Amino acid sequence: MSDEITAAELLADVYEFTGKFIAYPSDEAHVAHVLWIVHTHLMEAWESTPRLAFLSPEPASGKTRALEISELLVPNPVEAINVTPAYLFRKVGADNAKPTILYDEIDTVFGPKAKENEEIRGLLNAGHRRGAVAGRCVVHGKQVMTEEISAYCAVALAGLGWLPDTILSRSVIIRMRRRGPGEKVMAYRRRVHAPFGQTLRECLVAWAAGEVEAMADARPEMPPGIEDRDADVWEPLLAIADAVGGDWPVRARGAAVALVGAAREIEPSLGIRLLTDLKTIFDSSTLTAIATATILSRLVDLPESPWGDLKGRQVNDRILARRLRQYGVKSKKLRVGDTTAMGYAREDLADVWLRYLPLSPTEAEQAEQAEQGPKNGDFSCPGYDHVPDSKRNTPSERNGKSSIGSSIVPDVPDVPLVRGNGEGAPGDDLAIPAFLDRSRKQDPDRLCPLGPGGEGDSLEDLVLK
Repeated sequence: MSDEITAAELLADVYEFTGKFIAYPSDEAHVAHVLWIVHTHLMEAWESTPRLAFLSPEPASGKTRALEISELLVPNPVEAINVTPAYLFRKVGADNAKPTILYDEIDTVFGPKAKENEEIRGLLNAGHRRGAVAGRCVVHGKQVMTEEISAYCAVALAGLGWLPDTILSRSVIIRMRRRGPGEKVMAYRRRVHAPFGQTLRECLVAWAAGEVEAMADARPEMPPGIEDRDADVWEPLLAIADAVGGDWPVRARGAAVALVGAAREIEPSLGIRLLTDLKTIFDSSTLTAIATATILSRLVDLPESPWGDLKGRQVNDRILARRLRQYGVKSKKLRVGDTTAMGYAREDLADVWLRYLPLSPTEAEQAEQAEQGPKNGDFSCPGYDHVPDSKRNTPSERNGKSSIGSSIVPDVPDVPLVRGNGEGAPGDDLAIPAFLDRSRKQDPDRLCPLGPGGEGDSLEDLVLK
């Protein structure tokens, strides 16, 4: 039997390793974490990099442990807690190897009792795009000069509560929770388990080195419902899954659909809540226009309504007008019996509902029929086909390729790592890569043939102690 394994088996080892120490809320979350780890080794290939957000409502839910295990597997990890913007900018903008920022306790930066921290928010927002820079002024003697600091890098975040919407929209969100009575994980001891994780990292480096060009050319097909910003977030992860092959393409798309769907079920912004409640009020009425006073009364009476207590006061006509004005909706004079009153018309809200609220099954069916019907005045450009968002980036656009989707490679260049049972720390069953056993005969002080020769501890000291 060959001592070498494929990339699919390598990812299976990463999956098994992370699963020993982290109690994931779902298998989809586990798959997403593994693919995100792999994507950090291919940063030169991506146009955008997704943030990974481990969030929970309470402490002791495994968020910090997830970052600790990630630190063993990602390139150039920088563990950050309560750091200054200047420190973060300099780390990210360093000319040498790009860091992977692992930012714990992010709630101290964006939580309700924290300051705005707009500089860090700006860095995290802009840095998901290749080429993004942060402009700063620096003083050299008496001369003030400008400089541009690169902001592009991989970032994983962990914290309590929630994050600003601008960061969440750029993130793969994993909602962690405390372990239940039947959920068991292995006790993590860095001095014991770090060698295994670092060995896996070296093997990921070796595999990724030959995949950068293929990943840059990949255009993975998106599953239904993954569009726009969500497609930007998941494109690197699906490209990796397609390249690795096996069952990873199916599992990755299942993870994308599940996690994106879960993220959409979060508490909506107050503006979206207002539009939703207004639609409920109009749908329950036969009127095409309703007076403002009536709308305010019905808003407060809705079940679990926030409109009776907005920071200590009830919603009024000015608050309602100010919030709707952001969407281009204004009140107008209405005839109510023999009198006139200010109010809102359904026709003025219909377009806003269509743009900002999810379609009902009936509305979705009508929209699909309208899209498939004949269109007048369509603009077409010779040589270019219209591709809906659900199939965005399907054709390869580089090097004149016409294949659809990423190349699914069943047998990528072999990575010298084997699966098997070895001796780990007492009570665990972590496998020792067999190439270490082969290398022991050639150079007992060399930990991994893919990296530099080790110094100090021998192989037995590092892996078997």
